[in-house]
Amino acid sequence: MAKITLDAFQKLRSEQAIGRRESKGIHVVVSMGTCGIAAGAKRILKTFLDEIHMLKLPNVAIKQTGCMGLCYAEPTVEIRMKDMPNTLYGRVDIPIAKKIVEEHLIGHRLVGNHVYDYPAKDILCEGEDYLNEAKLKQFRVVLRNCGVINPEDIKEYIARQGYVALKKVLFEMRPEEVLEELKISGLRGRGGAGFPIWLKWKLSADAEGDEKYVICNGDEGDPGAYMDRSALEGDPHSIIEAMAIAAKTVASNQGVIYVRAEYPLAIERLGIALSQAREMGLLGKDILESGFDFDIEIRLGAGAFVCGEETALLASTEGNRGMPTPKPPFPATHGLFDKPTVINNVETLANIPCIIEKGGAWFKSIGTEKSPGTKVFALTGRIENSGLVEVPMGTTLREIIYDIGGGIRDGKEFKAVQTGGPSGGVITKDFLDTPIDFDSLTAIGSMMGSGGMIVMDEGDCIVDVTKFYMEFCVDESCGKCSPCRIGTKRMHQILDQITKGNGIPDDVQKLQNIGHATKMASLCGLGQTSANPVLSTLRYFEKEYLEHINEGKCRAARCKNLVSYTIDAEKCVGCMLCAKQCPVPCITGERKKLHVIDQNRCIKCGICHDVCKFDAVIVA
Repeated sequence: MAKITLDAFQKLRSEQAIGRRESKGIHVVVSMGTCGIAAGAKRILKTFLDEIHMLKLPNVAIKQTGCMGLCYAEPTVEIRMKDMPNTLYGRVDIPIAKKIVEEHLIGHRLVGNHVYDYPAKDILCEGEDYLNEAKLKQFRVVLRNCGVINPEDIKEYIARQGYVALKKVLFEMRPEEVLEELKISGLRGRGGAGFPIWLKWKLSADAEGDEKYVICNGDEGDPGAYMDRSALEGDPHSIIEAMAIAAKTVASNQGVIYVRAEYPLAIERLGIALSQAREMGLLGKDILESGFDFDIEIRLGAGAFVCGEETALLASTEGNRGMPTPKPPFPATHGLFDKPTVINNVETLANIPCIIEKGGAWFKSIGTEKSPGTKVFALTGRIENSGLVEVPMGTTLREIIYDIGGGIRDGKEFKAVQTGGPSGGVITKDFLDTPIDFDSLTAIGSMMGSGGMIVMDEGDCIVDVTKFYMEFCVDESCGKCSPCRIGTKRMHQILDQITKGNGIPDDVQKLQNIGHATKMASLCGLGQTSANPVLSTLRYFEKEYLEHINEGKCRAARCKNLVSYTIDAEKCVGCMLCAKQCPVPCITGERKKLHVIDQNRCIKCGICHDVCKFDAVIVA
């Protein structure tokens, strides 16, 4: 792949765009994100290759993409062929793959039972107006190329308007004009804080310094969150392009992508994308013969949650222990190696090329007045359809959970949703019609965070869930400041005692006092928000806490010390199924006679309750 000039780039882009629109033949597209691979997508890809080779089918191209967003339906496969609409198949196994070849590719008939709806509108940066498609629940800007292009082929990215925004910044716009478009757009940081991006960039642009840096924060550590990972796996060039735009705007020549080592596929595809961009002259020395130099290196994090905080990330990037430092000074003026540094997370950067290409006003027209644009969520938990969701800001929780997510699994009742991960809080059914934006979530005691959204049902114990988040915070605290180090540990100890039936009435007030002290006195944002799960659950579920403490009762039957299993004498038929399945065993009784559970030996696993066909096992 040879280095190209500006004219050659223009020609290549035109050729690729035309080639994509006029593409003939059949395309078999297999989703090969981490979730798809885990579900067996490699076997499916091989099956299609083997079948097509064996049958000698002409004009059939097979390619991989990143995650399409339907994580619950993986492996997913899209068939694109002339004279038939593009078709998306889900939960494809080897027999279904063979059936798709036989019936769809050869017979031109849909394999109906396995056809899935597309998760979102497929847009190009110059694509249709969102406002004319108000019926759509999802609208993809950040994930516009995920599941569409092969992330390991730079030409496919270029065919989708790739690097056009960079060209525009290099040859048609002054740095002040870039900042103005970002200001008009209203883009706020998607890492959780929601700081205006134009202002962050301007602070670095105005700062004195012989060297400046641009950093992509890919250290995504929230439980249940994988938005940034999927963007890096499915569309790495959009991040590279955005970083180059930032670098030109603030006069930087060096960039760093900080990504956790637990993301091997993202790291691999980033490496391929960086190499291709350098070879083509879109990265490195004299980009597109503009005289501008900019290159990027990858730094691997060891998986410390605290390194998602920008000052801790800087310390880790410099080779030191990842621990936060007080602010001010801020990284925008005193960042990496004490030089002016722009730090944005993956999702924030993925918006930049579209904003530059289509204009700030276009981006501002999406979402709400104070929170423009879209937001990507990883929708997980007790939800029917888990996966990646990208919606305009202002979409309600009800729309996300029920219209997009398909509602609660197994017909159970919705209990709460945790947004913002360990830094966020719970949202109850009373707030399902709350619009998703920075200010609305803060007003009800939660936060946007990076985008994790974990749904809970009636079978979840709110105290046990809170204990899980607090245990996470204890493990991930860097220990530098006492409020976080001691406060999270003490809150976890109290929660642990409550779930074991050893709580006392004063514990509720103690949790509130320690939570507020931790929030007020911790050094960094992660410590300051670590008490949010405790404070928000106490705000909405204090009664459930008091049930644990005063009545020794866990209504969800999750806290083993507060649960007992007995057998109803009137319902037990003596089938012996519970006794056979009991792992201890602690259930005795003869066939067709009443069975009894030895409470001293019972480990509260609940298997007897799950396997009983006569509802004879009572949970109390």
